[in-house]
Amino acid sequence: MTTPERFFCADAARARDDAFVGTAPFGSAWVLIEYRRGWPANGFDGLDLDPETKTLVFTAARASRARILLVRRHGRRRPEGSVRWAVLHHDSSGALRQQWGRWHRDQDLAQIVTALDSPGVRGLAPVVLVCAHGTHDACCAVRGRPVGQALGERWPDLVWECTHVGGDRFAANVVVVPDGVYYGNLDARSAVTVIEDHLADRIRADHLRGYTTLRPPQQAAVAAVLRHFGPAGRHDHAVTATVADGDGWRVRISGRAPYARVFDVEVRARRTPARQLTCRGPANSSALVYDVTSISDG
Repeated sequence: MTTPERFFCADAARARDDAFVGTAPFGSAWVLIEYRRGWPANGFDGLDLDPETKTLVFTAARASRARILLVRRHGRRRPEGSVRWAVLHHDSSGALRQQWGRWHRDQDLAQIVTALDSPGVRGLAPVVLVCAHGTHDACCAVRGRPVGQALGERWPDLVWECTHVGGDRFAANVVVVPDGVYYGNLDARSAVTVIEDHLADRIRADHLRGYTTLRPPQQAAVAAVLRHFGPAGRHDHAVTATVADGDGWRVRISGRAPYARVFDVEVRARRTPARQLTCRGPANSSALVYDVTSISDG
């Protein structure tokens, strides 16, 4: 009897050349909890923590629309010693804020509730998250862990492996927070180049899934401008208007100096045929793709 070949969603997505632009989930707040032991398939929800504290953190994060991610340094699973937590915000003014603490007992995590209502500190270096959540999806570990190792060796103080960030088929996925920038389809070499550019405030379209502060059509529009006119800083292009038009949108993008131009970008949505989109997903499903049909001076 022939054993069926194991399915890897990221391999299949690359073979199909699946589009990944416009796939960054919307959000502007993150809760990071360092957890060095094995991660449950459902991340924070599956941890055996003090129930009252767990409910407090979950409820406060949901009220703030913050995503909770477990994190750890690559290759460091030492269970001893205190570990860290962080709350990171990308606020409406574009300010990037962070607040960090340590926890010894489960109850210490209740500090996160207060931190979610606190403005936090500006000016700290960004956090680079590499999804390596193998119990959630095999591709996240197979492709994510080598990327976590390469980035961790280059920027040991900035880089953490993390639980599921979405888009398993685009592994390896890297998210820079609180900047709110998703990158996908990375390997160890391309990841170092992408993060090197990002830290220099030079974002390229090649591996960009999108900005979490924008909706999918807006993400696609900004990526198209970067692709056509070259890399730019995280806030060098601003979406100033978005008008729905049937099955598409007209997105106006204004650049600040030295990118002081205005563009109107036409974006259309379409659905792919039903496919298996994750390693663990037994059912096929379709995905929305955002195609840019034109870019013109506004």
